Amino acid sequence: MVIAVIENGRNRWRRRWLALVLVLIGLWSSVAAGPLDAIVAIVNDDVIVASELRSEIDLVVPQMQQRGTPIPPRDALERQVLDRLILNRLQWQRAEEIGLKVDDAMLQQALVNIATRNGLTLEELREALEASGMRFDDFREDTRRQILTSNLQAQEVVRNIQVTDQEVDRFLEREASRLIERTAVRLQHILIAVSEGAPAAEVEQARTRAQGLVAQLRGGADFARVAATHSDGRQALEGGDLGWFEMAAVPSLAAELAFTLAVGEISDPLRSPSGFHVIRLADIRGDTPQSVTQTQARHILIRTSELVADSDAQRRLEQLRLRIVGGEDFAALARAHSDDAGSALRGGDLGWVSPGDTVPEFETQLDALAPNQVSEPFRSPFGWHIVQVLDRRDRDTTDEVMRQKARDAIRERKANEEIELWLQRLRAEAYVEIRLGRDDS
Repeated sequence: MVIAVIENGRNRWRRRWLALVLVLIGLWSSVAAGPLDAIVAIVNDDVIVASELRSEIDLVVPQMQQRGTPIPPRDALERQVLDRLILNRLQWQRAEEIGLKVDDAMLQQALVNIATRNGLTLEELREALEASGMRFDDFREDTRRQILTSNLQAQEVVRNIQVTDQEVDRFLEREASRLIERTAVRLQHILIAVSEGAPAAEVEQARTRAQGLVAQLRGGADFARVAATHSDGRQALEGGDLGWFEMAAVPSLAAELAFTLAVGEISDPLRSPSGFHVIRLADIRGDTPQSVTQTQARHILIRTSELVADSDAQRRLEQLRLRIVGGEDFAALARAHSDDAGSALRGGDLGWVSPGDTVPEFETQLDALAPNQVSEPFRSPFGWHIVQVLDRRDRDTTDEVMRQKARDAIRERKANEEIELWLQRLRAEAYVEIRLGRDDS
């Protein structure tokens, strides 16, 4: 314990010393090369400079404007953006520490996929980006970093998340309607009118009144009765019933809620130029998936590390694939060579896999294979794989599909929570010094 404390102390002082050296180098180079590009943060043995912060703000502001998000005061915006840059830098440092990389082949495939989703060729995507004022090389490297961050989070956090059958049962009891593919919704509505230019006190009074009605409704009050009594909307006497809307025709104020509210759920008050609105999702029409195509597959995984490079893992799998194609037993080779301890004991067998069970890179390979075919080596966030499809079947079981959708929803929710905690730990364990706004930065 004493040794660990001493070592932690040494590491802390080493980081501070390195940070000081970086600051001095930055100051010296600015004097030698021209105007000072101020250091705004020190992150372990790296720095973030003012030009990086300005560039990121230039990207963030148009995105906020497009979403209709109010732009905060400049000092608050700088702090928020700098915090994002620090978290990104910490993740890239962690990826480098464990030897995680995004090679050019993986990046190229990702860029092709982005272009395809937008109905473009890769060259057309390049031209469109450059016509909008964005350098393609900048977009390319930003995409690489996004893939790296996603792969890091998958390896460090997401793969450890477990979802129990009991959690799935509870989710379906409460929120099954969220999982149905919605084609139309029936909405109810209450309006507490207040003009856009009303005095602040009047706006706050209307907000308080709307919040009070939400509390009543969530406490069990009948929505139609409350709407008829208190709503300033045109459908008040119809109990606030707005009728049925196809999803594409839902009023913009309620567009997101139409996809996310469960049947019977009440929204928080929503502000618009006409006042405060309360929305209830009264009913939905939708198509519940009735069948799913499952794939029986087995694989061999070689993880990369400081000792095993991507090229080494790929080469090993190419050799194993040649042996399998030449007639050697896949299961025996999986037991001897696969780094996936769970499936290796079963000869690499993954059982029956449904869409969404595996990461996209793995699912893409499965979909492209015919039964008994063995893939070429490919990379996923977990390492390098070869996979063989054994069989396929269609499962016409709504309950099974709904349970899988529930499992995916729970896993995504848990992943978001765990990633947030992981990022907090990553920052707490790092040396971070904010120099934004300091005269000596």
